Amino acid sequence: MTAQISSGTAACPGCIAAPAEPAHAIPEDAQIALSLPGIHCSACIATVERELNAYPGVEDARVNLTLKRAMIKAAPNIRAVDLIPVLEQAGYEAHELDPGALSATQTDKAGRDLLMRLAVAGFASMNVMLLSVSVWSGATDATRDMFHWISAAIALPAIAFSAQPFFANAWSALRVRRLNMDVPIVLAILLALVTSLWETALSGKHAYFDAALTLTFFLLAGRYLDYRTRAVARSAAEELTALEVPRTIRLVDGREHEVAVSALTVGDLILVRPGGRMPVDGEIVSGQSELDRSLLTGETLPVFAQEGQVVSAGEVNLTGPLTIRATAVGEDTSLHRMADLVAIAESGRSRYTSLADKAAKLYAPGVHILSALSFLGWYIYSGDIRTALNIAAAVLIITCPCALGLAVPAVTTAASGRLFRSGMLIKHATALERLAEVDTVVFDKTGTLTSGAPELTNLGDHSRADLEVALALAEASSHPLSLALAKAARDAGIRPASLRDVVEVPGYGTEGLYRDQRIRLGRAAWVGGEDGAQTSAWLAIGSQTPLRFIFTDSLRAGAAEAVAAFRTAGKQVILISGDTEGAVRALADKLGIENWVAEALPADKASKVQALTDQGHRVLMVGDGLNDTAALAAAHVSISPASALDAARVASDIVLLGNDLSPIADACDTAVKATKRIRENFRIATVYNVIAVPLAVAGLATPLIAALAMSTSSITVSLNALRLR
Repeated sequence: MTAQISSGTAACPGCIAAPAEPAHAIPEDAQIALSLPGIHCSACIATVERELNAYPGVEDARVNLTLKRAMIKAAPNIRAVDLIPVLEQAGYEAHELDPGALSATQTDKAGRDLLMRLAVAGFASMNVMLLSVSVWSGATDATRDMFHWISAAIALPAIAFSAQPFFANAWSALRVRRLNMDVPIVLAILLALVTSLWETALSGKHAYFDAALTLTFFLLAGRYLDYRTRAVARSAAEELTALEVPRTIRLVDGREHEVAVSALTVGDLILVRPGGRMPVDGEIVSGQSELDRSLLTGETLPVFAQEGQVVSAGEVNLTGPLTIRATAVGEDTSLHRMADLVAIAESGRSRYTSLADKAAKLYAPGVHILSALSFLGWYIYSGDIRTALNIAAAVLIITCPCALGLAVPAVTTAASGRLFRSGMLIKHATALERLAEVDTVVFDKTGTLTSGAPELTNLGDHSRADLEVALALAEASSHPLSLALAKAARDAGIRPASLRDVVEVPGYGTEGLYRDQRIRLGRAAWVGGEDGAQTSAWLAIGSQTPLRFIFTDSLRAGAAEAVAAFRTAGKQVILISGDTEGAVRALADKLGIENWVAEALPADKASKVQALTDQGHRVLMVGDGLNDTAALAAAHVSISPASALDAARVASDIVLLGNDLSPIADACDTAVKATKRIRENFRIATVYNVIAVPLAVAGLATPLIAALAMSTSSITVSLNALRLR
C-alpha cells in the first residue's frame, strides 16, 4: 500500500491565499526553522503560532506567510522532531529547515528604504518649488541669489540621499562598460546640480535645483511602483539547501548517537525513523517501510522500501524504521546536485534583457550625443561657456527618461493589479514581458494539473457491511489511500465495524480480527489481490475473494480550461511528470495533450526545458514540487501555486493564489496587452522628446518648462498604463 504527502492540501477549508498579510517579526535568536507549505491565510498563522507557543519549552514562535516558514526560539532540549507532530496533529504539514543555511529574513527592508527616499525627494522638491516660484515671479539680485542658495542647501543633501539607487545602478553598468537607463538619469542630475551651483555662485538667473529634485521624485515613484508589484525574491537554491536535514542518528556498535549531518562519512550506518527525511543518499541495510518520493520525483504514490533498495536525500520515510548505509554525503547527494541545477538555471534566466534596458541602449547614447552637440554648437555660436553649459544641462533634463522610467513600472503595476484580482501574484520585474513571449507551455502533473490527493471512485460497488469493515481498518492508518477511503465512507454515512487487535504493518497495510476472521486492507500482494495499472487498495475478509477499492488523482479546477485555451491560442502544450507511464498517459488523453513524458527525474525536466529553449521556444513552466524547481528556474517564465513547496514557489516568477488554473491562460493575454502598453508608453515618451528637444536646443527651456514637461509626460504615461485596469 502506498501514500503521498500532498503539499497542495490546505490545512483549513476557509483558507484564502493572502500574500499581502504583513510578515511577523522573526525572533533574532531563533534556533529552529520549519517549512510550512500548507499555510495560506491569517487563520493558519494564528493556529500555528498558538500550537507552537503552547508547547512546553517554546519561548517564542513566529510565522512568515510570504516565506511559509516558522522560526522558533525554544529551550536547548527542544528539537524540530518534537514540534513537527504538534503541527501535523493540527493539520499542517511541516519540514525542518536548517537555520544556518537560510539568510536572515528581510522584512521588506528594501521597500521601506525606497519609500523613505521617495518621501525625502517629494518633501524637498515641494520646498524648492515654492522657492522657485519667487524667482519665476521676478525676484532679482540678492533675493534671487538667497533663494538659489537655500534651494542648494535643500537639494544637495536630499539628492545625495534619495538618488542613491540611480547612482549605484549607473556605476554598476559603467563598470562593465554597459549603458542602462540610470546612466543618463545620473548624468542629468549631476550636470543640473553642477550647472545650478555654478550659476548660483556667479549670481546667474537660472538654476535647475527644482528640476533635478522633481526628476528624482518621479523616477523614485516609478522604482517604488516597480518594487511593489512583486514579492521579495529569494534564492531557490538556498531554499533547497535549507531542506537538507541538519541532524540525524548515527549507529555505532548498535548504539544511537545524534550527530550533525555534516559529520557523516560514506559507509556510516544511519537510523531513519518514520516521518524522518533521508539525510544522505544510501542503501537500506534493514527494515521495511514506504518512501514518499513526491518532493523529488513527483510520483503520485510512495514506493515500498526494503533491504537492498537505494534511497536519496530528501525522501521521507513513512511507516517503519529503516537503517541505511551512506553512499553519498554532503555536496555529493542528489538533493545538493538538484540545488546546483537550480543555481545554474537561475543564472541563465538572469541574462534576460528587459524592454527598458533595450530602450536604454538606443536612448542613452542619443541623449548624450545630443547634449554634447548642443554644448559645442552654442559654445561656438556664443563663445559663452556658461550659456552652452546651461543649454546642455537643459537638454539632458528635458530629455531625461522620466517618462521612460515610468513606462514599465506604471504598466506593470496596473497589469499586476488586474492579475491579482484574478488570483495571480507577479513576483519578478520582467515576468510580464517574458510571459507575453511564450509559445510553449510545460505542465507538471501531480499537484499542478491534478490535486495530488487520491479519491475513491468505486464506493458504490461494495456492500455496506464490507464498507464498515474497510472503514474500521482505514481509520487505523494515516496512509493517504486509507484517509481517502475513510473520508468517502464517512461522507456516505458509513460507520466503522467493531474490530479487535488492529495493527499496521509497515509497507503493507492494516490488519485485525472481525468476528474471529483475519481481515486485511492494503497492498495487492499482501492481501491476495491482483496488481493492475490503476491505483488500488484491497480488502480481504477471511477466505472471501479480496475486494478492490480503486482511486484516482482528481483533476485540478480549471486544468482542462487552461490546457484548451493554450491549444486554441496556438501554443504547444507538453506534460512532463515523474509519475508512472500509465497515470501520465491517462491524464494526457483526458486533457488532449499529445506530447507527454513520464517517469522524468528532476534533471530530465530541466533538460527538456533547456532543449526546448535551445530550439528557439519560449517556455512557460507550471509546477509545484521540489522535482520541478530546476525546470521552473530554467524556463523563460514560470508559475507555481501558492500551495507549492517553498523552493518551487521561490523559483517561479508568478504565484497562482487560488486552486483554479484557468487564470493562467488569461494571464498570457494580459501580458501581451501589457507589453503593448509599454511599447505605447515608449512611443509617447519619444513624441514628447521630439517636441521638447527643439525647445531645449534652441535655448527656450527654462527650469519651469523642463519641470512642467517632465510632469506632463509622466502623467500621460501613467494614464495610458491605467487603461489596463
